[in-house]
Amino acid sequence: MRRSPSRFACPLESTRDTCVVQRREAPFPLLTDKAGRIVVLVTEGSEMSKPTDLVQGTLDLLILRVVGLEPMHGWAIARRIRQMSNDELRVGQGSLYPALHKLEQNGWIEAKWGESENNRRAKYYALTRAGRKALEKETAQWDRLSAAISLVVKPT
Repeated sequence: MRRSPSRFACPLESTRDTCVVQRREAPFPLLTDKAGRIVVLVTEGSEMSKPTDLVQGTLDLLILRVVGLEPMHGWAIARRIRQMSNDELRVGQGSLYPALHKLEQNGWIEAKWGESENNRRAKYYALTRAGRKALEKETAQWDRLSAAISLVVKPT
């Protein structure tokens, strides 16, 4: 592999000014329903071809809400989201851990090592004071957004 001018390895062909890469959909959608469809809004029917910022913000909100209940490790967070959504939403590891890392960098959650229910070392995430404020703000934004979408989607 040759290096392209932007300092990353080019996986296929490259010239001095270009790098050709294979285009494909992301292997880990942010949120999926129990049928494996990518979820932007919970609806019956077709899937979206790629996640949007709405989904990322939704995942952050879901994580903050669940971690606000009690400190828990990553797998337990994904399991709790699935339980609380009546088995409708499933968060993959490829989406969960980057989101947890981002929330930790923002100061909204903090992580401490502990022992899981299986006696294994696990990183436990807890909501910080700043995280509680962010959760309130994000919840209010979600309420406004979902109400606005409902006005458009539901006939009067």
